[in-house]
Amino acid sequence: MPTTGPELSIIIPAFNEARTIVGTLTAVRDYLERRGKSYEIIVSADGNDGTRERAREFAAGDLRYTVLGSAQRGGKGRGVREGVHAARGDVIGFVDADYKTPIEEIEKILPGLGDGYDIVIGSRGVGESKIVRKQKLYRRMGSKVFAFGMRLVTGLRGVADTQCGFKFFTRRAARDIFSRQVIDGYMFDVEILRLAQTLGYRVKEVGIRWQDDGDSRLELVAGNWRNAKDILKIGLSRFKVPAARNWEVGSDAQPAGVHAGAS
Repeated sequence: MPTTGPELSIIIPAFNEARTIVGTLTAVRDYLERRGKSYEIIVSADGNDGTRERAREFAAGDLRYTVLGSAQRGGKGRGVREGVHAARGDVIGFVDADYKTPIEEIEKILPGLGDGYDIVIGSRGVGESKIVRKQKLYRRMGSKVFAFGMRLVTGLRGVADTQCGFKFFTRRAARDIFSRQVIDGYMFDVEILRLAQTLGYRVKEVGIRWQDDGDSRLELVAGNWRNAKDILKIGLSRFKVPAARNWEVGSDAQPAGVHAGAS
């Protein structure tokens, strides 16, 4: 269904990213301006380090920017979900605030959406992917263990890299999937891909350029325990598609603007 919104909606989820948010916003804005596409940028930022304030200062009242979030940590999954709900673009995607993948890699993504795929995701494990700076060895080993267990529990197959924060959707696919998505934490990537497969959406995985920044917000014990519980929840719901929220899939969201949010 055609919209009156922009061609691209870019969601940037962030938690205490005051150090990086302006650089990421600058890079994304400059690229999109050069590309000549109409766009909006939605910053979904939790935390109390000034990330939202810096994003608002950067936007300077430009109605193409929306700033969401609060001082309390709601989780990356929740932040992206709220961003999708607010998005008005024909293509909706999210990129990480720490800019592990440069926005220029979207040039590898968009052709797939034009070729009939509903979802195109960046990957560090297929095709022409290029890892500029690798994660530490213990994290790479942990990722392999995670991938094995995740596939065993959830039944998700055919995706080499579920966790890369560079994913793009047609508007309809994004609003349908995220209206059903419930995981608030990091495992939401697995959930949306599992939902996509269950709902019959076409997913394409493309290799992208990526670099580790050496920063991890994951608490090794508590964080991994939460992730394990979320994976189990996804696995238990794999045979039953959650009901969609009343988002009127395919219709327009309210116009975007710079929202004050909680400080």
